[in-house]
Amino acid sequence: MSPAKKRTETPQPKLRIKISAYDHKVIDASSKQIIDTVLRYGCEAVGPVPLPTEIKKYTVNRSAFVHKDSREQYEMRTHKRIIDILTPNPKVIEALTNLNLPAGVDIEIKM
Repeated sequence: MSPAKKRTETPQPKLRIKISAYDHKVIDASSKQIIDTVLRYGCEAVGPVPLPTEIKKYTVNRSAFVHKDSREQYEMRTHKRIIDILTPNPKVIEALTNLNLPAGVDIEIKM
């Protein structure tokens, strides 16, 4: 194919699922459950791809008035994963919307 010719292929429909949670064990179990559901309906899945962990750090004074140098530090870690479903069919989409995931797991589905 010469460089002057452009490809006129239509892009394949793709479903992107973004999962986030505070606990890495819960998010791994949820992503395995999603992958099993997708494979059961005969679609191809790519992932789960781990994204960088988002860390929010908080520093708090231990006492209210004196002892300024005495502080406590806390952090919240948000783990994230991405799963791509190639050529999804309506049965897979319906199964994913009816999926029962554990508490504390946030899921976003984009076409």
